[in-house]
Amino acid sequence: MAKMNVRKGDTVEVLSGKDKGVRAEVIKAMPAEGKVVVRGVAVVKKAQRPTQANQEGGIVEKEAAIDVSNVALVCPSCDKHTRVGHDVEDGKKVRVCKKCGAKF
Repeated sequence: MAKMNVRKGDTVEVLSGKDKGVRAEVIKAMPAEGKVVVRGVAVVKKAQRPTQANQEGGIVEKEAAIDVSNVALVCPSCDKHTRVGHDVEDGKKVRVCKKCGAKF
């Protein structure tokens, strides 16, 4: 599996699927599976049994994981979805926007 360029807290744009064009924040990144969970995207309904924490149970809505290839990182400076390059700065690897060259 290739290294993911998307991290928790990043803003991404969905490129395909029923939520195409939506911009939202990454809640959880799962590099081993190559998937991300994005706030408000791929919402599914799940039957939940009553537990100590959730006395009611019933049907709950939660975000499902989507493949990382279906999202693109949004550059904070040019506000466009972009591919990601890498540079080494002070011995640390930083991500670079391929469209405007900004580091983030």
